[in-house]
Parts: sequence; C-alpha cells; structure tokens
Amino acid sequence: MRLRAVLFDMDGTLLDTAPDFVAVIQAMREARGLPLVPEKQVRDVVSGGARAMVINAFEVDPLSEDFERLRLEFLDRYQDHCAVKTRLFDGMAQVLEDIERARLRWGVVTNKPIRYAEPIMQRLGLAERSAVLVCPDHVTRSKPDPEMMTLACRHLELDPASVLFVGDDLRDVESGRAAGSRTAAVTYGYIHPEDNPRSWGADVVIEHPLELRAVLDRAACGC
Repeated sequence: MRLRAVLFDMDGTLLDTAPDFVAVIQAMREARGLPLVPEKQVRDVVSGGARAMVINAFEVDPLSEDFERLRLEFLDRYQDHCAVKTRLFDGMAQVLEDIERARLRWGVVTNKPIRYAEPIMQRLGLAERSAVLVCPDHVTRSKPDPEMMTLACRHLELDPASVLFVGDDLRDVESGRAAGSRTAAVTYGYIHPEDNPRSWGADVVIEHPLELRAVLDRAACGC
C-alpha cells in the first residue's frame, strides 16, 4: 500500500529534547551544591522519563519521599524549560520539507504528556504543520499499546498500513506493528547502552534522519 503519512515519536526521534532535560538536572544539582553530571549520563536514560532521570542523577530510592519531591521538582522546572534548547535533529528539517513537498502528512505520537508536548510543538513552529499530536492524555493505554497509533490513524482517516511510524524505542516499534503500520527504528536517538534497535523487529533501521529520504521515496511509490 502506498505511503500516506509519517508519524514520529517526539523525544529522541523528531526532536533532540535532551539538552533541556540536562539543563534541568544540572540546575537541580547546582541548587544542592552537587557537581554537574556528564551530559551522556542523562541522555542514556531519557527514554525512561522523569523517573529514570531523577534516579540516575541523584541515586535516590524510588520508594522514598525524597524521590517523589525530586521528581515533582524536576517536572515543575521542566515545564518552564521544555523548549529552550530543544531542536529538530540534524537533517530532520529537510525530511519534514520532503514529506510536505510530496503532499504526505506527518504527525507526532508520544508518551510525553500534552502539557509539555504541545508548548514544544508551538514554540518550534511545528504545531501548525503537524497533522496530529497524540499524547497519553488522549488514551487509556500508552505505547507500547497500539491505542495511540490507532487513534492517530483514525484522526488522519488513514489505513494504518499506509502509515510509517518512526521511533527510538522498542515501545515505538511494538506499538506501530500492533497497529498494523510500517515501522522504522532510529539509532541516533536516546538508546540505552544495553539496547539494540536492530533487534526490535522494525521494517527498517535508520542511523541518521536524512536516511529517511530514501525510505520515504520507496514507500511513496509502493516499492
């Protein structure tokens, strides 16, 4: 079936959001008189969300009261700093232009809550270009469940088989496959050192956003 749309995971796929996460963690550590942590230490666990980043940066017991206070502070600080240093990954601007030039639609399916995802899309000038934004707030079950993908395809009025879902986590691939979409796993995102995107069962593995151009060309013509 000919490709009609491309859906992207947000963090680590469409956008490099890690710099803002790193800035928040560093500010929290500085406020406590603690030394800064290596940026890579934060990037390696971004896919695990606020919980993983807080545990990693402060070596705190997730069952302790300290953890919950740190987690809430992290989220509050991130609310005010969610689109300061966040940018499209290198090459992704050209990919989005190619998609739009081919008269395909694109959108975002992310486990990031809408209170962060929506402002980011707006501040980067992507909200008016994106055909759909699906967040956990819109469903009862987040990725890896297919509900988010199914909702996005329904909103686009497209057969899931005509949609390519691009992500940097096994959950993205599992969600896309379960929904009946084609999938692409990217290796440039926030991949945990122990993960191997080539073992996730995606239809294609991408090492740089610009490699999507060839994938889109083949899919658009039904090759």
